[in-house]
Amino acid sequence: MDVLDPSVYRDLVRQALAEDIGAGDLTTEAIVPADARARGVLVVKADCTIAGLDVAFEAFRLLEPGVRTDAQIRDGARCRPGDEIASVAGLARTLLSAERTALNFLQRLSGVATMARAFADASRGRIAVLDTRKTTPTLRALEKYAVRVGGATNHRFGLYDAFLVKDNHVRLAGGVARAIERASAYRPDLRVEVEAQTLDEVDEALDAGAGVVLVDNFGLDDIREAVRRARGRAKIEISGGVTLGRIPELAATGADFVSAGALTHSAAAADISFEIEPA
Repeated sequence: MDVLDPSVYRDLVRQALAEDIGAGDLTTEAIVPADARARGVLVVKADCTIAGLDVAFEAFRLLEPGVRTDAQIRDGARCRPGDEIASVAGLARTLLSAERTALNFLQRLSGVATMARAFADASRGRIAVLDTRKTTPTLRALEKYAVRVGGATNHRFGLYDAFLVKDNHVRLAGGVARAIERASAYRPDLRVEVEAQTLDEVDEALDAGAGVVLVDNFGLDDIREAVRRARGRAKIEISGGVTLGRIPELAATGADFVSAGALTHSAAAADISFEIEPA
């Protein structure tokens, strides 16, 4: 079970609460007595895969350390409309003031997990579905966690942990082979992935020792040809024009990976509500 360390999200949740509450929750403080207690239930309104329950709970805990949380499911669970997935009990003011922050995180991460699940299901295990760096600023660790929860796979986390030689790098280096040579000399312990725009560049990348060749916006026939040329020499990753509907045909090419920015940049928030009653 993939579990997030609270240190990854605690400060993010604290900042989100401060952004929302500011100097105080005017409506709640005016209407709800300070000692009133309540219980809230998180209810799913549409089919989704859940991710981020602990992050949502953190919003309540930061306002009231003694708040009681109870999850009926775990991250990664597939849920249907009407499913009650968790409850929170504590001071009514806590539940009201933290509600939106908790839901913002839970709905966003569950949306990413739901999208990742759809792509992973469509692949039927024939190709690894990778995410990209097209994430919400400051939320990358959480969104990549949601990708994993949904059954897809993380690509590099940032610019610092893997080589990915893109077309602009190639132009500035003076060619595919020269870019790969420089990267390999800089960090011989790391595999070099390079983007290819044509089959000629695929050949150049293979001859230069690339470990992965990213075929960008290739047609199906050219992808199959790149796979044939790379067999036993390097892995092939498909990128560009990747949609959910195309995953089956892309998986059938024999490529090793397909990367889709849509997992994070196009995921719609999951429809989840928080229903509060007096305790």
